[in-house]
Amino acid sequence: MNTFQDIFKKNFLSGSETQITPLGILGVMAVSIAVAAFIYLIYKRFYKGVIYSRNFNISVALMTVITAMIIATITSNIVLSLGMVGALSIVRFRTAIKDPIDLIFLFWAVAAGIGTGARFYWVVLIGNLAVGLTFIILSVIKKDKSVYLLIIRFRTEATEDVNRYLSRFKYTLRSKTTRMDISELTLEIQVKTRDTRLIDGLNRIGGVDNVSLVAYNGDFAQ
Repeated sequence: MNTFQDIFKKNFLSGSETQITPLGILGVMAVSIAVAAFIYLIYKRFYKGVIYSRNFNISVALMTVITAMIIATITSNIVLSLGMVGALSIVRFRTAIKDPIDLIFLFWAVAAGIGTGARFYWVVLIGNLAVGLTFIILSVIKKDKSVYLLIIRFRTEATEDVNRYLSRFKYTLRSKTTRMDISELTLEIQVKTRDTRLIDGLNRIGGVDNVSLVAYNGDFAQ
């Protein structure tokens, strides 16, 4: 009499193993390396953040290769795949991701590695070209106006002149610091790219000691 364990082995485990050949693994690794190189070049060429991190870019590329290796391993044996899921569930990554684009590249690397390890090469090829092309198009689109942080340091007697000059622009006050007769304003303002007339006008006001205009993306200065 067949027990539940026998039925489970026959219907679920039987035929679940696929033969891993050295040639097949070489193919998976070759494709994963090519995909990793593509992601690496896209990130390096079109990165728009504050400081480009080569180590992070290398980590993203290696994640593609490692993920492909894991998927190629677990797809060969259903029992091994269940054990691998349990082992990987205890892994915790606590590195802070400050830029959302970095998170997208990490997810892209994992997705590409999964597709490559499962040997869905056409999906990997078309998907990577689509993601890469979309990212390139969105990166090269230029905006007429950009958001900046305007930092003004001035003496008390220049307050009215500074306020009068700033009334020409639309801005959001982020902070104001006053110490003795010195004030410092931090404003979020939109101006045309490469337009320095705002700084020139403020510098001509008597009592203004320092003016800085810093590119801003909503979280941190660029």
